[in-house]
Amino acid sequence: MVEFHDQPKPFHVGQDVEGEWSLVKRTCPACRRIILNLQNGPAGSSTWATSGGPKVFAGLNVISSDRLVRPKGSNRMPVAVEVPKKFADDYGEGCLVLSDSAKAAAALGRRCLQNLLREVAGVHPGNLASEIQEVIDSGKLPSDLSESIDAVRNIGNFAAHPMKSQQSGEILDVLPGEAEWTLDVLEDLFDFYFVRPAQRQKKRDALNVKLGDAGKPAMK
Repeated sequence: MVEFHDQPKPFHVGQDVEGEWSLVKRTCPACRRIILNLQNGPAGSSTWATSGGPKVFAGLNVISSDRLVRPKGSNRMPVAVEVPKKFADDYGEGCLVLSDSAKAAAALGRRCLQNLLREVAGVHPGNLASEIQEVIDSGKLPSDLSESIDAVRNIGNFAAHPMKSQQSGEILDVLPGEAEWTLDVLEDLFDFYFVRPAQRQKKRDALNVKLGDAGKPAMK
């Protein structure tokens, strides 16, 4: 989806204890796919709505929720191209299911985190809690990132729910904000382990080209 020029077409679905429900149809001019949003609010108000959060129109009508239902998408930023596919896939799937199931998103996030710590940070395989502690103790992470990754097990209360640590990919109950925090921490770790090193290497390569053109030795 890029932009819309057509008028959204709302279809009233019905009413329940949460209020009026409407399905709003648009067509993407770029890919010609039908875009569907499910909106909750006063009857007729969705004729003025666009996707996003709660809205007020002329001080009268309010759209209390607006969810993109087709195509399935996420409101989080796409993963950086420098992130290996194995990690990007788990993270991306976690983002996609977040609005439907925080439990599933948290499970995918924990599994991605554990794989990242084992394969990139080089921790000894164990349970997720001990692996988090090992990477913190290594002193290789910035202090703010160490605190953030430690909060994954604190927010998740791994001590009271050891399954989250011992079988990280299990679908288990989560606390409010737990899944979002795990995905946030993964974004920061991706930046630390993949994006920033790639940017540094790109700058180094560009400098080496200039040094070569000047007849000087390249940086090691």
